[in-house]
Amino acid sequence: MKKNFMKKHLISPFFFYIFTAILAVSFVSCKKEMGDTNPTPPVVDSSGNKQLSDADSLKYFMYRIMQESFVDGGRDSTYDLPLYYWYTKVPKLNPFSSDYDSADVLLNKMKTYAINPATGKPFDKYSFLDHGQVAGEIQQGVSGDLGMEIAFARDKNNNIFLYVRYADKNSPAGKVGVTRGWEITSINGANTTYDGSNGTNVNRIVNAVYYDPQATFTFKRPDGTSFTTTLAKANYQLNPVLFDSIYTVAGKKVGYFVFNSFSSVFNNGAPTLTKQEIDKVFSKFEAANISSLIVDLRYNGGGSVGTAEYLDSLIAPASVKGKEMYHYLYNDKLTANMANIGLDDKVFFPGGGSLNLTNVFFIGTGNTASASELTLNNLKPYMTVKLVGDTTYGKPVGFFSIHITMFDKNKKEKDLADLYSINFETRNAKNEGGYFTGLIPDAIASDYVNVPWGNPADDHLIKIFKYISSGSFSRVSSESRMAADPSLRLSVPSAASRSLRFDGMVDYRISNQINTTINKNLRKKIK
Repeated sequence: MKKNFMKKHLISPFFFYIFTAILAVSFVSCKKEMGDTNPTPPVVDSSGNKQLSDADSLKYFMYRIMQESFVDGGRDSTYDLPLYYWYTKVPKLNPFSSDYDSADVLLNKMKTYAINPATGKPFDKYSFLDHGQVAGEIQQGVSGDLGMEIAFARDKNNNIFLYVRYADKNSPAGKVGVTRGWEITSINGANTTYDGSNGTNVNRIVNAVYYDPQATFTFKRPDGTSFTTTLAKANYQLNPVLFDSIYTVAGKKVGYFVFNSFSSVFNNGAPTLTKQEIDKVFSKFEAANISSLIVDLRYNGGGSVGTAEYLDSLIAPASVKGKEMYHYLYNDKLTANMANIGLDDKVFFPGGGSLNLTNVFFIGTGNTASASELTLNNLKPYMTVKLVGDTTYGKPVGFFSIHITMFDKNKKEKDLADLYSINFETRNAKNEGGYFTGLIPDAIASDYVNVPWGNPADDHLIKIFKYISSGSFSRVSSESRMAADPSLRLSVPSAASRSLRFDGMVDYRISNQINTTINKNLRKKIK
């Protein structure tokens, strides 16, 4: 199933050609007045006129793209097309003001203006600048880390231990067998004692796992055996399917898989490992004739919108073919010019899957975000969908990926950053969405991080299996379970409990087209 099965063209290459060209040819004449709220940069030419720094260039173009227009830097009134979803809430700002030391500081300021009346806090806790890491992870499914995420967890007496939340099978950690439920008893020969979310020891642990090039770990397996190994950061192909299994519950077959990242199912038209792993799992489910499906997204922060669409098309019944999967909401300027710039407002199911499901259950937590939430929400109009776990992160909005570059007078290209600012909101076929404070679970379940993937002792599975067999969820509390089973370790919030993967939903198709087919033509236009 190819990605072009969706009627989604987002932004036409013609208009992005104009946009990228203006980035490439850089700056036109006009002097920068620091007190001006709508400045233009100084001349860049061969006669020695002042040239903006990279930092000022990035601030300038980022602001223009979000607030004025992605076409011609906002100078041509014919193309008044700001990309930022909440651009009307942001007042006129001077991107060259000394108040903004960097583009990140300016962006953080811009994010404060659109306020959610339900919470009194800014809507935008999402927009950011990146320098290639996200594109590599989502488009190519490549990461460069140890491949494991950690969490502190407490027992019934509030003693706190350090555990592996998950490990990618292809990562340095996964290749030596590290997996969910293993305790970490020492790092670089030092203990893993919890001393507060910002404690010295916790910071040392965080640095060793997420930032240092290598570290030595002692792991304790669930069977009580231990081993010590040194792990070094490396590039590897992400395998988003961490675990899969098939159960028999009340005489019914139930499929279960842990899906950890919405990395792309196609890269430059070629099927990726992500697609292969998804297809492999669903082939197993079809062969087993499952009647219920459990999709574990408890740590999945999202990724490619196309992967969410692909997964939905496999889960949904055949009757959805040709029906709306979801639709977009844009800012007023983009909405008024949708036909001119190639924006479609709806995405349709190309067909349903071959499974005949009675129920589909999603496992979610506060780390479940964006494309994960989209996947669940898209299916609700057509199936019995249940969410088990905790309230999700809350991100019904997504990004266009904007790669900001410059060309100097010698035609040398320089990358500045990738801009991910919120550009659209999504709603399902019943116009349901707007879950900025998260999706509320149908049943609350606890995340015991020492319980391995797929173990029937997992609190989520206990509750789901009860529903499948009886039509109602189990109501046993986490504290009652811990009192009954002192081996359980309940995840606790801490500085170490961070997401290793990208949080968001992005479509890179148009960006890839720009970067591969248009930039080479821009050089011909540079004088």
